[in-house]
Amino acid sequence: MTSATRTALRVRIDSFTFHGESQPALGNAALQVTPGSLTAVLGGSGSGKSTLGKLLAGWLRAGHAGEFRGSMELDGTRLEFHGAPDDPRIDPAEWSRRVAYVPQDAAAMLSTVRATVAEELAFGLENRATPRMSMLRAVERTAARTGLSGLLDRDPATLSGGELRRLAVGCAVIAEPDILVLDEPLASLDGAGAAQIEALVRSLCRDGTGVVLLSQAADRLAGEATHWTVLDAGTVTAAGTPAQLAGVAELERSGVLVPGFAAGAGPGRALPHAGSGIPAAAALDTGAVDARPADTVALELCRVGFGYGRHAPRRVDPAPALVLRDVDFAVRSGEIVAVTGPNGAGKSTLLRHFNGLLRPSEGDVRVCGRSIAGVPVGTVAASVGLLFQHPRDQLFERTVLREAAFGLRQLVGKAGAEGRARAALAAVGLSAAAESLHPAELPASQQRLLALATVLAREPAVLALDEPTVGLDRTGLEHLGRAVNAAAARGTAVVMVTHDLAYARATARRILRLDAGSLREV
Repeated sequence: MTSATRTALRVRIDSFTFHGESQPALGNAALQVTPGSLTAVLGGSGSGKSTLGKLLAGWLRAGHAGEFRGSMELDGTRLEFHGAPDDPRIDPAEWSRRVAYVPQDAAAMLSTVRATVAEELAFGLENRATPRMSMLRAVERTAARTGLSGLLDRDPATLSGGELRRLAVGCAVIAEPDILVLDEPLASLDGAGAAQIEALVRSLCRDGTGVVLLSQAADRLAGEATHWTVLDAGTVTAAGTPAQLAGVAELERSGVLVPGFAAGAGPGRALPHAGSGIPAAAALDTGAVDARPADTVALELCRVGFGYGRHAPRRVDPAPALVLRDVDFAVRSGEIVAVTGPNGAGKSTLLRHFNGLLRPSEGDVRVCGRSIAGVPVGTVAASVGLLFQHPRDQLFERTVLREAAFGLRQLVGKAGAEGRARAALAAVGLSAAAESLHPAELPASQQRLLALATVLAREPAVLALDEPTVGLDRTGLEHLGRAVNAAAARGTAVVMVTHDLAYARATARRILRLDAGSLREV
């Protein structure tokens, strides 16, 4: 399809209100996407970017998901909405042929019923009765464009966060939509993966695809956009070219990350105990709490080796080489260490050895001087707090406060549990949401902060953070930085896996790189 025949999308949003809510999630907003253009919608957490993206792509439909007043025009067909029962209805199947959307949660893009990356890429084409040979060529072409050629036989459930995001983008572009909406497309990607997606976006624009970038950062890709729209609290507060909007007050107030910002800069070393009267860690054997002396080894890996074997879920590819090889690694109380490395190197695998979720095939893991071999995961978790890469993996309670307090009664009693939970929520800026919101109602960035609060509330000896900066706006990064430095000040050993090298350099005392199964100093 040539650019001359591609469609344009125009949307005017007077208001969009979710069912059951009294205040609009979006209002007084408009967006126009022309063939071959790159448009960036910038805003902080809770600004309404994801809601806008889902409206553009038909994932949120007027009348079905909420009350919509405004208009939508695609391929010259204009639909007017008045929030009335007889409003027009879009055809989601037909709309999705023209407008593709990659959500912030990349896993939500996938079918979950396909056994390999190749089958997942082909899933949408199969549903459209694409001839087999054409489908196979499209899979190969899309895999090459997204860096997935070497992963086509892998089970999607075994992919790293960055690999999963590239797969989600591939699933969206394989059918060659006219409009592509990308919500935080560079999240969880290493440098090479980010460069590949950036190159893909440029290629799509050259071919006539209109691309909408939804982002909390005015990064390099956003800087290439021809038009910026700034969202704040569901309303467009500024619009123009990047040159016109760089440095404007509306961009600053929105919480958007701008180049050169690094939150939470600190010494990344052992600091005096904060004197809160609450010791830093729980004892490994009894679950009781005791203080950890400064400058002692809190976590140690001794010649650890590990490889996923035949029991990995639904694996269809041959057993891989060792993910970890002879890893020797120690972190002292109060030290902040960052671990980086390419997508798929095994960084999350490394963290899951800290609390016993994964057990080494060789070597030993020691927490506070004691081997955790044979120790139940629940017992180890009292001393090692793990923030998962995907917050949904550890949020399940009915309110934000109940989430943060879950499991604390057994450690410190009812009164102590609520006190710790509220303190942890205050540390990440979620006090106002403690009793009024369900975790699922929070924006994705605040869900990550809530998951962090559930770990902080236990005041473990070791804090293991898997991609803690992903999806955080400027305010969220500031909360994260303060919380991490406060934990180190209490004597907690902090290990964070991150692709954000600027944040790592500003926060960590040491930076290690995991590649080919081995750790080395950067």
